[in-house]
Formats: sequence, C-alpha cells, structure tokens
Amino acid sequence: MSLYLLPLAMPLPLLLAAAVAFASPGSGRCPKRAGLAEAAALVSFLIALGGLAVLVTQGARTSGLVGIAGIGLSSLLDAVSVTMLLLVSFIGWLVLRYARTYLDGEARQGAFTGWLCLTLAAVLFLVQAGNLVQLAAAWIGMSMALRRLLLFYPERLAARRAERKKRLFSRLGAAALIVGAGLVAWAYGTDDIATVNSIARTSGESALTAVAAGLLAFAALLKSAQFPTHGWLTEVMEAPTPVSALLHAGIVNAGGFLLVRFADLMLTAPGVLAAVAMVGGFTALFGALVMLTQPAVKTSLAWSTVAQMGFMMLECGLALFPLALLHIVVHSFYKAHAFLASGGAVEQVAAIRRPGPVAIPDGAAVGRAFVLALLIYAAIGAVFGTAFGFGHKSPQSLALGAILIFGVAYLLAQGLADAAPRVLTRKTAVYAIAAAVGYFTLQTAAEWLTRGILPATPAPGRLEWTLMVLAALSFGAVAIAQAMLPLWSGHPAAAALRVHLANGFYLNAVLDRMLGGWSARAAS
Repeated sequence: MSLYLLPLAMPLPLLLAAAVAFASPGSGRCPKRAGLAEAAALVSFLIALGGLAVLVTQGARTSGLVGIAGIGLSSLLDAVSVTMLLLVSFIGWLVLRYARTYLDGEARQGAFTGWLCLTLAAVLFLVQAGNLVQLAAAWIGMSMALRRLLLFYPERLAARRAERKKRLFSRLGAAALIVGAGLVAWAYGTDDIATVNSIARTSGESALTAVAAGLLAFAALLKSAQFPTHGWLTEVMEAPTPVSALLHAGIVNAGGFLLVRFADLMLTAPGVLAAVAMVGGFTALFGALVMLTQPAVKTSLAWSTVAQMGFMMLECGLALFPLALLHIVVHSFYKAHAFLASGGAVEQVAAIRRPGPVAIPDGAAVGRAFVLALLIYAAIGAVFGTAFGFGHKSPQSLALGAILIFGVAYLLAQGLADAAPRVLTRKTAVYAIAAAVGYFTLQTAAEWLTRGILPATPAPGRLEWTLMVLAALSFGAVAIAQAMLPLWSGHPAAAALRVHLANGFYLNAVLDRMLGGWSARAAS
C-alpha cells in the first residue's frame, strides 16, 4: 500500500468514535465515549505527523484513487494539505478534550460528541482532497454535520434563526462550488486537483475558467462570512462553546483554504481576485470597527473572526497565498484559545486593578506615531532586503506589511502621548520593532515552505496597484480615526456612531427582515 494513502486513515478513528457516541445519543453522563472521541482525535493527529514524515522524505504527490468508476477518495499530500491536517487534527483534539469536561453530565452528550467527530472527519477529508468530487462531498458533509451542532439547543429561537441563515448561505455556497468544480473538470479534462493547478499554471485565462474561478470565489466568500452575508456568524453564540471554538478556529477557514488550494486557477482570473480583495478589505474594516463596540466577549470574538476572514480574503485577492495559509494557522490557534478561555478571561479582566486615568494622544502624537512606525517598518524591511535580496519581496507583500504596521502605530500613539510614562514609550517601541521583524520573518518562512506548491505573487498591474493604494489609504484612515477617537468620544455624534456600529449599521436586521427571520415560525 502506498504511504500517500496514510492521510485517508485520519478520519477513520473519528468516524468510529462517532458511531460509538451515536449508539446512545440521549444518555447523560458518558465519560468513556467522550474519552474515546478525545483519543480518536489524538490518533488522527499522530497520523498527520506520519503524513508530514512521508512528505519530508518522499516529496509531494497525490495518492491513488480508492473507489470505483473513477469516483472515490484520494489524498493530495503537499505543504498545504499537511499544514491543514496538522492544524485541524490538533485543534480538534483540543476542542474534544475541552468538550469532555464542558458537557459532562449534559443530556444528549453522546449525540453532541458524535456530531463533533463527524464534523472533524469531514474537515479532514476536505483539506486533503485529491479530487474535485471528494472536495465537494466533504464541503457539503461538513455543513450538514455543523448544522446539528448549531442546533444542539433547538429550543432557543436565536439559535434556530441563525442556523436558518447559515443553511441558506451554505446551500448557495455548495451550489456554487459544485457548478464551479464541474466547470473546472470540463475545462481541464480532469478532476485531479494537482493536475488542474499544474495545467492552470501554464495556461491563460478563458471565459470558462474565469466563470469557474468566480464560482469558487463566491463559495469561499459565503463560507468565510463576508459582507453582507456575515450576520449568521455573529449570531451563532447560542451553541456550546466547543462548537464556537471549532467553527471560528477551523470551519470558516475553509473559504480561505479553497482559494489557496486553487491558487493557480485563481491567478488566471485577475478580475475575480480583485473582487475578492475589495470584498475582503471592506469586510475587514467593517468587522474590526463593529468588534470594538461589542460588550459581550463571544460576540466581540465573532466580529473579530469576520474581520480576520476579510483580511484573509484581501491577502488572497492580492495573490499572497502563502501569507493567507500562514494567516489560517495563526488565526486558528488564536481564536481557539480565545473561545475556550473566554469564561476565565472575563474573570481575569474583572479582577484587574484599575490603573487610573489613561494618557490620551493628541493629533501631534498620532502623527509622530505613524511616521515612526513607517520608519521602523522601512528599516527592518531594508535589513531583510539586504539579507535575502530586495527582489524577493513583492509590492503586494510590502503593502500588506504597511497595513499591518498601522495597527502598531495605534499602540505607539499611546506611548507618545504627553502624559505617557517613559516605560510605556519604550514598550510600545519594542512592540513595533518586534511586529515588523515578525512579519518579515514569518512571511519569508511561509514562502520558503510553500515554494513550488503555491505560485509566486505576480508583478502587479494597474488594477493591483489601485487596490493596494486604496487598501493602504482605507486602513490608514481607520487606524488614525481609532487612535484619535478618545479625543472625540464626548461629542454627541461619536456617541450616536457608537450605537450604530454596535448594531452593525442594522444590516443584519435588514437581511433578517428580507428572509423573514424575525418570525418564530420562519425560524423553525
């Protein structure tokens, strides 16, 4: 048996654990079944490590097909799939370990454990899919299993309403994915994903492939809760915390993974990538602003996910696919920890001694902060350029780094305020340097690890330059406004704006009304 079939064994322990859990789904306390599920996830993670060993020793390759009539399962083993397999299996193990205690004694714990294992199994089949049929089937299976988790408390009206919207967008996304995958197979004469990317790498744009890329991008945007379909993700907080952690740390990343997996195909449709960048950039700004106004921890984290997924779409739209893959990994770990520790975080924050008045930067301090942040970024970039060559950094990656440094400038502004203590000034300067070094280091590492697997970022044309300038100006303006907001907080207009932002400018309410979501009967 080929070692490249090894990843296909990863979902099997989870499927077995699900079958055992479903044997008595309505029972209360079931520590043995919960422990079996946790052990199954750990076994899956160990198998993923075996897949990494195969990749390192024998190189990237697609396994043979396990099926009949050309339809079945195959595993594409490369840097992208191994990264995702390690990530999903490890986070799945953490979530199941947490759920074992969180739901101990809960009625229907067995059913919850079973559906959680099935969801993880579907994600594992998805991220290693070597053919389009498997990809589409796993995509649909993941959504179906997740639906049962979101409705774990079916008596909660808010949960039913959110799930109804999620189901609608999932069906639209699945339809777009199926049609797009069919067009891809028709255009390239194969359903093998590695072969599709190989042909796309050497072929130009055609009307058929552009439509296919557009449909795949549409499916990715819907899965990642991009504006204006973001509302369902901010309303699924009625589900148990382990579900929130898995959803925000893993499942919504499927949209970004889809674009990364078909990176070569997406590069043949620059218009589609531009649309993805515009939607993602706007979603990132919108989600970040709304997040700052949310009083509840889980709701704030949900809006954070919307913003992060938007930024990931921006990275994909700028053809920075290695950075998008890195973003998936970093965001998954951060968001899983944030949700699983949300309860304790509230208690820790409440116990912190209030430090007293906070130094508020004026306009001059904000200006100095942004200039200093850009100078630090340019200096660190020059050091990396000298070490690795100035040509290895694309204009897109440099523009994205400048956008990220704007967030650092916000911190610097606090340290440069007239009333700020010297220790705060020093710490913010150190953080700015560390952020710039971290960005260049991680970007270089991501590009090196995916070299030969993901395409290099092409030289930007007029459209790409326009998008980069627009994104930099937009994010810069928002960062400046955020830094100076304390100066305006007492103005009645600022208070009114905060109310509108806290409600997401009522866009979700409008969507609810259009879908009949206000009705309890409709939600059921």
